[in-house]
Amino acid sequence: MCTVTFLPCGDRVFLTSSRDERAGRPPADPPAWYPSPTGTLLFPRDGKAGGTWIVLHENGHAAVLLNGAFSGHAPQPSYRRSRGLILLDLIGSHAPFDAFRSINLEDIEPFTVVLWAGETLFECRWDGEKKHAGMLAKDRPRIWSSATLYERDAVSRRESWFADWLRGQADFRRDDLLHFHQHTGEGDRHNDLLMNRGEVFTVSICCLELNPGSGTMVYRDLVQQTDHCRNLPFTKAFADPL
Repeated sequence: MCTVTFLPCGDRVFLTSSRDERAGRPPADPPAWYPSPTGTLLFPRDGKAGGTWIVLHENGHAAVLLNGAFSGHAPQPSYRRSRGLILLDLIGSHAPFDAFRSINLEDIEPFTVVLWAGETLFECRWDGEKKHAGMLAKDRPRIWSSATLYERDAVSRRESWFADWLRGQADFRRDDLLHFHQHTGEGDRHNDLLMNRGEVFTVSICCLELNPGSGTMVYRDLVQQTDHCRNLPFTKAFADPL
């Protein structure tokens, strides 16, 4: 949940997330299908709180979570609800963007959500006191890095790596995104996309490919060295995101 890329490619969209976690955190379950009041959800399940950091709804909505909003913050001893469960609350609603604007986030740790809903791209941030939400251009590739782990210089370098990588290719596949997230950097294990700071390191990469009729999620467990691929047909109508 700490490095996210968004890449539009013709009639496809890729959302890819590298998850950086502390050593000793219970391992996540690979992606599986779960019921919600509004339809089936596909997501890898966090082994501690039961939430997730990347999720797809059968109506085609998708969301990815990053820790922090705009800058680092001092974590409190406890919070009312985990951010991964908040993400499921949002994507399980009929209109996730409206849900973010109305949900009570008091006593929730700061976070950023990249939201694809109704074929529209949104960025939703909670800084611990105030919500910040808006629409982004859906035809522009983007990269986000967690505000809790990466300083401005590292964020800028990652943006440059992404721009250079985009210029080197004309078409993209899921394997290309997985390779970028796993192998891009300058040999700096603290700030490369595959990072390792000892107590915190990249444990998995998850690539979500959205096609006109279905979505495919590939989950690469870097600890167990396994790949899992799951598909979810789109059977529900898109909800109005605004």
